[in-house]
Amino acid sequence: MTRLDDLLEAARIRLDRVDPERAAREIEDGAVLIDVRSESQRERDGVVPGALYFPRNVLEWRCDPDGEHRDPRVARPDARVIVMCDSGYQSSLAAATLQDIGLEKATDLDGGFQAWRAAGLPVESFQQSLNSF
Repeated sequence: MTRLDDLLEAARIRLDRVDPERAAREIEDGAVLIDVRSESQRERDGVVPGALYFPRNVLEWRCDPDGEHRDPRVARPDARVIVMCDSGYQSSLAAATLQDIGLEKATDLDGGFQAWRAAGLPVESFQQSLNSF
């Protein structure tokens, strides 16, 4: 096992990872889904309606409850945040980091966007998402 595998395993032990169906229910109940996929992945595969998009390189700054660049929709210790990447690896590491900065209920979407789409849950084109603003 590589060091990265160890790091991923340690992150996932701390998380209450959610499958796509559970994530959808939690979002209906007020959880926030954060998409950290690259813009090219979002353009190619589409987006989950209503998900916030924070590029991975700014995620912690938007979610830090005490940060100058925080987003009030998610930067609260009581926020239930579900991080979504493409297939559920990067999001595990990101969610564990969010727990480290004070978002104790942060977790990730097991299987990422690909699992969401495979479950038949709502997806819209990247272009549609731009038109909704």
